[in-house]
Amino acid sequence: MSRARSGLGRYGEDLAARRLTEAGMTILRRNWRCGRSGEIDIVARDGSTLVVCEVKTRRAGGFQHPMAALTPEKALRLRGLAEHWVQAHGGAPPGGVRIDLVGVLLPRRGAASVEHARGVA
Repeated sequence: MSRARSGLGRYGEDLAARRLTEAGMTILRRNWRCGRSGEIDIVARDGSTLVVCEVKTRRAGGFQHPMAALTPEKALRLRGLAEHWVQAHGGAPPGGVRIDLVGVLLPRRGAASVEHARGVA
């Protein structure tokens, strides 16, 4: 991955973490890797619910909207990663596990647009 693309993703994750925190969630971990299975962008707690959050960041222009980037394959992978997290951290919390998506759209000028969709997978 290029340095510019990596920086773009990191910036989007920073904005997403801020949005989740402002919504009252507690960030538990960022960029949690699970061997070859992949990575969870943000793991958070929303009350008694564990939230596995995928962050998609796009620049305005030629690419699809970030909220359209969650494919069925990606959703399946996220569910598997959530299971790995739960197994590695002592079981499911009382509120269960939810998978959310945060889409960050960076316009050519002005503030970024940050959308948070709960329970997407």
